Amino acid sequence: MTLGFIVIGGFILLMLLGVPVTMAIGAGSIAGLYFAGFGEMSMVVPQQILDGAAKPALLAIPFFILAGNLMNTIGLTDRIFNLCLAVIGHLRAGLAYVNVIASLLFAGVSGAATADIAGLGQLEVKAMRARGYSPEFAAALTVATSLVGPIVPPSISLIVYAWLANESVARLFLAGVVPGILVALSFIVYIRVVSTWTPMPREPRATPRQIGRAAVEGLPALVAPGIILGAIVFGFATATEAGVIACGYSILIGLFYRTLSFKGVWGALVESAVLSSLIMMIIGFSQIMGWLFAFEQVPQAFASGILDAINQRWVFLAFTIVLLVVIGCFMEASPAKIILLPLLLPVADAFGIDRVQFGMIITLALLLGIATPPLGVGLYLMSAVSGVRFEKLAIAILPLMIPPVLVLILIAAFPQITLWLPDLVMGPQ
Repeated sequence: MTLGFIVIGGFILLMLLGVPVTMAIGAGSIAGLYFAGFGEMSMVVPQQILDGAAKPALLAIPFFILAGNLMNTIGLTDRIFNLCLAVIGHLRAGLAYVNVIASLLFAGVSGAATADIAGLGQLEVKAMRARGYSPEFAAALTVATSLVGPIVPPSISLIVYAWLANESVARLFLAGVVPGILVALSFIVYIRVVSTWTPMPREPRATPRQIGRAAVEGLPALVAPGIILGAIVFGFATATEAGVIACGYSILIGLFYRTLSFKGVWGALVESAVLSSLIMMIIGFSQIMGWLFAFEQVPQAFASGILDAINQRWVFLAFTIVLLVVIGCFMEASPAKIILLPLLLPVADAFGIDRVQFGMIITLALLLGIATPPLGVGLYLMSAVSGVRFEKLAIAILPLMIPPVLVLILIAAFPQITLWLPDLVMGPQ
């Protein structure tokens, strides 16, 4: 376990000193390599990095990132927003409901919370501010509802988990449908309750013709998740091939609407390449850490220590949720998952927790960090997009964390919330 403390402790220390996460993981792992007496085997470092990143299952990540960026480029976010506005905008707090439903629909084509904030954020906040909503509430609600993105398929976060846990991508994608809808419904209930004492305006009711036009323009966004998920679940395509299909689908929509441009495609490619490279570097460097942990049997020692201290399943789940929520406040989800999963999975297996359910718990718990200081990537991004000061945004979002936390507790307490749909479509494991 000493090796584990050195590697993880070194990584955390470097993170606190402001070292980029990729370099912090690499430096901590190399320090562990020398501590374990493998200094003369330094040639193993590039081998492990390449071995970690060169996994066919991970090839889906850059394609889904590119698909989300292409959707933003061709203006599909505007059409999703207009469709939701036409259908439910006339209700009290209609724009707040539109914010939630639009995030749920966009999640089905982007798979990332930051893509939701970048794509829908400015549009939603601008519209809500123009109708009299406070800037802080509009910005905070947009960040909070973006948490749906990494849960609803296709999810980049779930692809990473599937690779780490050796679990089916199709089962995880199906498992994310019900929790994603529950998170969206929890926000709707929250808005309904808050609107009883906070003035929230209605929008003019759309005419049938306006609704029909918005439906036709927004139909591609509604069809995309079904195409992607259906192709994977029914065996027509792997996750990687589904990512390629999503990219091709985005380009076809852009050509149909005549909103596709060379400049837009080039920008989407560049942004996708940068983000994909960052994720692959994190995965590559973490492979060294995983190799060291496996060689020194750190996960087994950690699992033994946890099982000696905790003898009940619900206590372990509560411990895991608290641990991940706290870590998510200081560390991005991908490196946190890569570091902690090899340690937590053996304990989860020992308690008989289904890996699909455990994946949803880990994903949602770490997601809360996107909207929580001090790291709060979503808060920083929204602050830049909306012009709302970070401090005010961080305070405004605190009550909006109640709905996803309640859903997280439900997912941990009732396994069938996540397992019902995968078992129904693909059969029990």
